Amino acid sequence: MDLGLKGRNAVITGATRGIGRAIAETFAAEGVNVAICARKADEVAEAVAALQAKGVKAIGGVADIGDEAGFKAWIAQAGEELGGIDMLVSNASALQNGNAEEAWKACFEIDVLGAVRAADAAMPFLLKAAEKTGDASIVIISSVSAAETTYGNSYGAMKAAQIHLAKGLAKQFAGQHVRVNTVSPGTVYFKGGVWDMIEQHMPDTFKDAMSRNPTGRMATPQDIANSTVFLSSPMSSFTTGSNLLIDGGLSSRVNY
Repeated sequence: MDLGLKGRNAVITGATRGIGRAIAETFAAEGVNVAICARKADEVAEAVAALQAKGVKAIGGVADIGDEAGFKAWIAQAGEELGGIDMLVSNASALQNGNAEEAWKACFEIDVLGAVRAADAAMPFLLKAAEKTGDASIVIISSVSAAETTYGNSYGAMKAAQIHLAKGLAKQFAGQHVRVNTVSPGTVYFKGGVWDMIEQHMPDTFKDAMSRNPTGRMATPQDIANSTVFLSSPMSSFTTGSNLLIDGGLSSRVNY
């Protein structure tokens, strides 16, 4: 299926590893020019080189999402260097669980305000792209934890806030053809990731998590990337304000 993405431009935050990296690589494989950011310069440089090898324009930068002015300036610079922004994926996360005040502050700053700042900075470019082609897109990477909880948890609450934010932005900009959706992964396994660390250091916790995955496995980053790129594409031009749950049947709630 031709997703109609060749020659378009995407910005992905937190994209040197895991889900973000898979999204950037999948966009590049579709002929999309990409801009990525993360915290470590060496990892950004490696990822950019790998993306450029796919034959697209790829740029990267070290960005502190907690620095509003600096982060917004990077997105604006990326849009100028790419020649526009058709798609934004807000993927960066503090990945802080628990009920400590520090965890709440970190998740609010990175997960929620990071998405707000990214959308604000990219919106002039997205509006221009939508006026030109009829479709532009924001996808925020949320989590199944937004609606699954057993204790006070900053991560899940802030992921739920992302879904609320996306719905509001979707309503606000629908008439200008900028779509806003969320993707909510379940457990995602990759080397160096959270569940890899849990498997190594908390094997009983990992075993319990695996037992709750009815498919018998966790997602790969590519599982999430495939759906994110499709949702970002013009093939999904009538989908906005939605939360796409990709959890392999992990959750029990009914979505309707």
